[in-house]
Amino acid sequence: MTTSGDSGRPADATPSGARRALVRRPVDILANGEITHIERLPIDLELARVQWDGYVAALQSEGWATTEVQPAPDQPDSVFIEDAVILFGRTAVLSSPGAPSRRGETAGAEAAVRALGLTVRRIDLPGTLDGGDVLKVDGTVYVGQSLRTNAEGAAQLAAIVDPLGYTVVPVPVTRALHLKTAITALPDGTIIGYPPLVDDPGLFERFVPVPEAEGTAVVVLDEHTLLMSAAAPRTTELLTGLGYRVVTVDITEFEKLEGCVTCLSVRVR
Repeated sequence: MTTSGDSGRPADATPSGARRALVRRPVDILANGEITHIERLPIDLELARVQWDGYVAALQSEGWATTEVQPAPDQPDSVFIEDAVILFGRTAVLSSPGAPSRRGETAGAEAAVRALGLTVRRIDLPGTLDGGDVLKVDGTVYVGQSLRTNAEGAAQLAAIVDPLGYTVVPVPVTRALHLKTAITALPDGTIIGYPPLVDDPGLFERFVPVPEAEGTAVVVLDEHTLLMSAAAPRTTELLTGLGYRVVTVDITEFEKLEGCVTCLSVRVR
């Protein structure tokens, strides 16, 4: 199944009995977003808006209600809401962005999770931690040690989530912006990743290589359904062969800013 385009529904549409995801619209200065490992390319803002609408429509069509976080007009990377807040059940952990230019993104995320009645904790400087460096697999929380997340940030996160029953495992990230740029997890806990971006695949008990860099990121919509980039058709075929139904979306303009499908939403479960 491929989903693209604008559903015509507002981003705050709430299907009956739906699960919920936080999303945030791209702002006018999207093209000024931070990049670290790739060459800067021109951004088509209008196409980015169409693609964001298509992404939101895909979530909604799969039974996920979407709550729009207040826009941050002076924060070009704010569309990547995943980096601002990480959820552990009813506990929301506000990040401490590693890029100083992104530190204004967390205020809107905090307002959104407080409105949902979640318990709010935060990572404080000198600790830095981006949500894109946090991958939860059952009770294990892999935390990328990247240019954006340091050991102090990971230690603060461990202190918050250990009482909640999670164990933090540091993972080196030197070949990609964030951990979830290089790897994500399937519903059964298998880690998938593009080998040239993964520092040490041997850290994971079950690792399946994928053939495309754009295929490293999947959003688990349910136990049988994955959301991923349309730019990875061979990975789509691989995951379909493993028995998953794959919903694909075009996110080329966000990929130019080192974004991926996980960056554009935070699922509330």
